[in-house]
Amino acid sequence: MTPASAPSTSTATQRSVRTQGLTKVFGEGEGAVEALKGIDLEIASGELVVILGPSGSGKTTLCNIIGGIDSATDGTVEVAGVDISDKKPGLLSDFRRDHVGFIFQFFNLIPTLTARENVEMIVEMTGRGDKDRIPEILDAVGLGDRMDNFPAQLSGGQQQRVAVARALATDPDILFADEPTGALDLPTGQQILSLLQDLNAQGRTVIIVTHNQSVAQIAHKVVTIVDGQIQSTETNDAPAKAADVTW
Repeated sequence: MTPASAPSTSTATQRSVRTQGLTKVFGEGEGAVEALKGIDLEIASGELVVILGPSGSGKTTLCNIIGGIDSATDGTVEVAGVDISDKKPGLLSDFRRDHVGFIFQFFNLIPTLTARENVEMIVEMTGRGDKDRIPEILDAVGLGDRMDNFPAQLSGGQQQRVAVARALATDPDILFADEPTGALDLPTGQQILSLLQDLNAQGRTVIIVTHNQSVAQIAHKVVTIVDGQIQSTETNDAPAKAADVTW
């Protein structure tokens, strides 16, 4: 990998994410903790980016702010051409609904609903997406023949695929995956990374948060965060195929 060049002057339509001076402080007074310390970051539309760092480094806090789950203490955040720096919680909720899909390490599926129903639920809740396309989406993630199974009838990798389908159902501009392989064995983890690569190859911006350095091999850009600061930003002109990644 090589160090990334300076941020480009691309327009908002070509840029998925831009942060400037992003700071996040938890708590007040002597007990305050500065989780992010002036983060400047730019992610181009259609990139697959890995945000890498140890536990407690601030990487998940950064993605929660970019994804509209949390707000920064200071600095600016622009995502998919929308300035979300000072949006109220209700407006952030609208932003998430309209622009962002999340895949979490723990699948958060409702055990009493089938795979299809778990995906349908997010479409009903957000009012975005087309319920008629859900079988197509589940088929695209390899669950065409398991969509009427309950989570307990699915393997860990299949449950993660339901979570991916759920994130895709609202047709988000940006897909966030927080430790998507953390609860999976190597073969299953490779399958999920391959799926994320395929989604990225279709033009979707994908941001993966992980502590696993091996996962960084599949990225176009790797942003390493240590102690709330960007330690390095590197580009990868020849990302590895997910099937070749081991850990």
